[in-house]
Amino acid sequence: MKVAAKIKSKINRIQPGRIFKYSDLGVSGNEYGAAVKTLSRLVKEKAVKRLSTGVFYKSKATVFGELGPNEREQLRPYLFNGRKRIAYVTGAALFNKLSLTTQVPKDIDLASRAKRPVSKVGNIKVRFVKSYADVNNKNYNLLGILDALKDFKRIPDLNKESAIKRIKAIIAELTDSEKKDLVKYALGYPPRARAFLGALLESLKIEQREALVTLKQSLNPLSSYSIGVAQDVLPNSKSWFIE
Repeated sequence: MKVAAKIKSKINRIQPGRIFKYSDLGVSGNEYGAAVKTLSRLVKEKAVKRLSTGVFYKSKATVFGELGPNEREQLRPYLFNGRKRIAYVTGAALFNKLSLTTQVPKDIDLASRAKRPVSKVGNIKVRFVKSYADVNNKNYNLLGILDALKDFKRIPDLNKESAIKRIKAIIAELTDSEKKDLVKYALGYPPRARAFLGALLESLKIEQREALVTLKQSLNPLSSYSIGVAQDVLPNSKSWFIE
């Protein structure tokens, strides 16, 4: 089968609104040049649309006109390499999703091990920040919790008392194994995040005492950490060196 025919056959099986790249079309290295020409021709024919360099989609026809991929779908090429997760949404968009702020950002921050330049995806400006651990499908939610603790003072429009209750509720829903992993990943975060996590876990009266000891021993008792929370909101803050 010729390259053009193979690509058209693959594209016909792709759902409208779904983003795809050359790698999704099974294009080999020696077929790449022909694939570029084929996709360029299909774009001119309006059979597919180009979202950004090397990223395409089929629009979806509705009574309201043609619809492109939604925001989640537009971000997928940056969040996954095939089926492997390599990044996750962090920053203000994450804090909004966690119900820690009502503000909806116009730009999106993505955390990954690989630093990449700022990109424009449709109308979305995507910024990349360095993650504190290799990202996968099992840990990205835990890393998001730790990001919220790390950036707590910088979360916009934050009600600190309500936010602490919300974070505690999220942590309380984790399994014992996930709580252990949360502590494991926290050891790679700045000390203020470790102190904050320790105080929250202790206030939840978790049974993993070893985890609390590990967190406490990772902190310098001569240092103090500011998260901008009054002691009546987090009563055990002093024992975790939190001002």
